Amino acid sequence: MENGFTQNYYEPPVTPPMPPQEDMIKSARKQFSRIGLMFFLGTIIINVVQILSSVIVTAIDPELVSSTAGSLLVTMIPMYAIAMPLMGFLISRIPAQKIAPKKMSAGKWLIAFLICYGGMYASNIIGLILTQMIGILKGSPVTNVMPEIVMDSNILVNFFLMVICAPVAEEILFRKLLVDRMVKYGEATAVLFSGLMFALFHGNLNQFVYAFTLGIFFGFIYVKTGNIRYTIYLHMLINFLGSIPGVLLLNWLGEDFLNALNDPVLLMAYITEHLGGMLVYCLYAFAMVAVAICGLVLFFVNLKKVHFLPGEVTIPKGKRFSTTVLNVGMVLYFIFWIVFIVLMLFA
Repeated sequence: MENGFTQNYYEPPVTPPMPPQEDMIKSARKQFSRIGLMFFLGTIIINVVQILSSVIVTAIDPELVSSTAGSLLVTMIPMYAIAMPLMGFLISRIPAQKIAPKKMSAGKWLIAFLICYGGMYASNIIGLILTQMIGILKGSPVTNVMPEIVMDSNILVNFFLMVICAPVAEEILFRKLLVDRMVKYGEATAVLFSGLMFALFHGNLNQFVYAFTLGIFFGFIYVKTGNIRYTIYLHMLINFLGSIPGVLLLNWLGEDFLNALNDPVLLMAYITEHLGGMLVYCLYAFAMVAVAICGLVLFFVNLKKVHFLPGEVTIPKGKRFSTTVLNVGMVLYFIFWIVFIVLMLFA
């Protein structure tokens, strides 16, 4: 009774509180979607910045992009100096969980390097077989432009971009920023996404397999140490071995050696005339294979020691894929790179 009149108030139905598990799944899906969306937006930013820098420099002075080294500098420096920092800023806005840092001895780091190199070597062979099979199915070879780019570029440019810039930027993005935002849901989940999103980011099938393997190894090391410098140094050493010594050796052997590789007669003639150079080449190849085999042996010896800790939040079985992958952000990121890789296969 108010002012002598009876008031009838409409009381809306009370919405029952969301069950704790459903609330947790919704929160996790939102987190993964935000991560995927920031990586997707970062990818778009990278492509836009690279295209704009190439167009602007070409308009000003076409000679600057006429060589492989010049083209690399024009597109990669803006990516590392502008696009990737912007991408990192976007990702850093997402809540994260800091991993407690732990020290890693020099001996364990060396073992980690050998295992990484062995895994990369073996997965690279698998990738080559896979691309060969796809090439047979589509009726034309799947081209891998990376070896040509590395060979045609300047060795100092390769060192600066591939040994210094790439490891620092990629480890910060795909280990530090990514893992810190996923480890809450378990170390295994964080490491798996670190490897998968890192591999897709390379944008071609030739690199996907070994990049996935390395991403898994680097992710495991980071999640167990919480110290990004260990994976940066590993990444630097792996990239150094893949882009510097072999290129120097092939340049020393000369173009005649490269031409002879596709012709058994020319190859035999070259070997006869350049026994010293071929001996150095064979020793180098043998050393790399020996390091790879040593790494694979160490991997299987230490396999039983590998374990992943659960996170603060456990996504129930049957909901993991839909929660972590089937969300707007991750779907955009995965579709973009999968389509890009497929288009590259048929380019």
